[in-house]
Amino acid sequence: MDRYVGLDAHSRSCTLGVIGPSGKRLKSMVVETNGQALVEAVRSIPGRVHLCLEEGTQSAWLYELLAQHVEEVVVVVPPERKGPKDDLRDAWARADELRTGAIQTRVYKAPQHLAALRNAVRAYGFAVRDVVRAKNRLKSVFLSRGIEVDAGVYEPRGRSKWLSKLPSPHRDLAEWLGRQLDGLLPLREAAEEWLRREAKTHPIIRKLSTAPGLGIIRSAQTVAVVANPERFRTRRQFWSYSGLSIVTRSSADWVRDRSGRLVRSPVQQTRGLTRKRNALLKSVFKGAATTVIAQLPDDPLRMAYERALQAGMKPNLAKLTLARRIAATVLSMWKNQEVYDPDRHRPVTDRTPALS
Repeated sequence: MDRYVGLDAHSRSCTLGVIGPSGKRLKSMVVETNGQALVEAVRSIPGRVHLCLEEGTQSAWLYELLAQHVEEVVVVVPPERKGPKDDLRDAWARADELRTGAIQTRVYKAPQHLAALRNAVRAYGFAVRDVVRAKNRLKSVFLSRGIEVDAGVYEPRGRSKWLSKLPSPHRDLAEWLGRQLDGLLPLREAAEEWLRREAKTHPIIRKLSTAPGLGIIRSAQTVAVVANPERFRTRRQFWSYSGLSIVTRSSADWVRDRSGRLVRSPVQQTRGLTRKRNALLKSVFKGAATTVIAQLPDDPLRMAYERALQAGMKPNLAKLTLARRIAATVLSMWKNQEVYDPDRHRPVTDRTPALS
C-alpha cells in the first residue's frame, strides 16, 4: 500500500503528514530535527513511502538521509499560497501534491561525488560577492563627498592619496573599509585556488573549458549546478533552466477567419526572460557571451553575433542569442564528451575543405 508523506522541516523540529492513496489523512507527527529520529519516524510508516519536502537549507541533507529508507524522495519549490499557514498544513499540502501529481517545480539533487566541487563553487561565490560588496562600500564613502575614484583606491599602495581628500570622520570609515577589503582579497584568491584544484579532479571540466568564454571557473560552476546533462532532453529545456528562454503571454488564442473556421491568432506578447531559472547558470552564460564579444574577435560565434547586428537585430537580443548558442554548445559537448570545434559554427562557405 502506498503512503504519501509531506515533511515540513525547520531547525528544531520536523512535521510529517501521512495520507493514503485516496487522499485520506492517516496520521501526523512532530519529530526532532535529528537524523536518527527522522529515520525511525519514516521507517515506522507501513507500506511504500513516497516522501515530499520543500527546498531549503536542510533539503540536501534530508534527501541523502532518507532516500535509502523510502520508495522515493521529491524536493519541490512550493507555489505561493494565500490564507492560513502552519507547519502541518504545509506537510499535508506537499503530501497531497505528490499523491495527485500536482508538483510544478522539482529540485534536482546532485550526487554525493560532486559535493566537494559544489562546496568549492559556493565558497568562491561567497568570496566574490563579499569582495564586490566591500569595494562598493569603500567607493560609496568617496562618492558621498563628491569624489570620483579610480581602481587605485582598491589597492593599499594607491589608497593613501585618495584618503587624503576626505574629511577626517569619513577618512576613518574609508580606512576601516580598506582594511576589510585587504583582508577579503587573499580569501578570494584562496577560494579560486581551491576551486581550480577541485576542478582538476573532474575531466569533463577541462573539456567544457574549451568552449568560447567559459574557462575553468565557469565550467566548474556549470558542472556543479547541472551535474548530469541527460537531465535535459533538448537545448530549449536547458535554456529555460539557465534563464535564457523568453516568456510569452497570450489570450483568446483562437479566432474565426473569413470563412468562419477557427484559426490560431497570431498575437503574442513577450514578457522578457523567464524568472524560474538558476541564477548562477544564467550568470555563467551571460558572462561567457560578454567575454566572446569583448575578447574573441575571430571566433565563429562572435562573427555570428556581428552578422546579427548587421541584419538589424538589437544588441541585447543578439547577445542573448549568443548566450543561448554557447549554452547549447556546452550541452552538446558534455553529452558527447567532446572539446569545442569552432568549424561547426562557421557558415558552410567558410569552412576549410577536408583533405582527401
